[in-house]
Amino acid sequence: MSTAATPYKMPGTRALESAKQTSESVLTDASNAMKSVAENPKQTTANFLHTPFMRAALPFINGGIAGMTATTVIQPVDMIKVRLQLAGEGVKTGPKPTPVTVFRDIMASGKVMDLYTGLSAGLLRQAVYTTARLGFFETFMKSLSASAEAKGAKIGFKERAGAGLAAGGLAAIAGNPADLALIRMQSDGLKPVAQRANYTSVIDALARISRNEGVARLWAGCYPTVVRAMSLNFGQLAFFSEAKNQLSSTSLSSRSQTLTASAIAGFFASFFSLPFDFVKTRLQKQTRAPDGTLPYKGMFDCFKQVAKDEGMLRFYRGFGTYYVRIAPHAMVTLIVADYLGFITK
Repeated sequence: MSTAATPYKMPGTRALESAKQTSESVLTDASNAMKSVAENPKQTTANFLHTPFMRAALPFINGGIAGMTATTVIQPVDMIKVRLQLAGEGVKTGPKPTPVTVFRDIMASGKVMDLYTGLSAGLLRQAVYTTARLGFFETFMKSLSASAEAKGAKIGFKERAGAGLAAGGLAAIAGNPADLALIRMQSDGLKPVAQRANYTSVIDALARISRNEGVARLWAGCYPTVVRAMSLNFGQLAFFSEAKNQLSSTSLSSRSQTLTASAIAGFFASFFSLPFDFVKTRLQKQTRAPDGTLPYKGMFDCFKQVAKDEGMLRFYRGFGTYYVRIAPHAMVTLIVADYLGFITK
């Protein structure tokens, strides 16, 4: 019995044919996917947003976008707040500038864009810090809610406060280098011209601080930064969540509830965090004297020296400016995050 001869194939032909089939399969799949997107874009987007990875990542992504949006809006107020905190350092009867005089001095210099000094550092800080704190808070809240529901209960203020404190502390550690760079860039203009570092960007600031002072210096003031973040998040996230929960039974619209809750959260966030923000600013601004010493040995030493030399009320100097900086920032952040959460749920 004769059999048909098997056609001879050159070495590598089968591999080429396999690769060709694979390429055709990929192109077909891509074509079908594009056709699906074109026919039903909303369904395709919904499917993508509901993948396990995206459900876990969305709280962090939404938090980062919300924080960066708020920082862009509030940066000039933050600049004035930092200048107020650094004025009259070490002198109890020193100058008592106001937000108006600080703003006027900056404008008189003819450099309006100085109000946005450190914006790159502020955006980087939000990309790290707010992404982490809102992401962690939402993640913790979901976990606590699921645990409470399994027990037939509801989460209360204690759980919200715990989630806010933990999220703030973890995020502050990650965001401290960018926060330090922001303070250095904003305080640079207060120094004599010959002593200014003239940082060109947050990357330049981080690189030069690391090179000249050591990498560990990027976490200067980390302790008060963490405490400040925990107190701020306790005031902002816990009170926002609690206020919104309490307002849900009122006749206010959903938008009004969000605005009111964010305003309440902004006040408590300002009140609890300002003393720690003040100390954090002083510690991050300080640089070593020629003999290698620093003005403050740490957070407690800074509290002690300021209370003794400048008075207890100095910790709350600029509360109005701080509230104007914190409250709108909290409102914009929470409203944007709330909206992003709504459209991506």
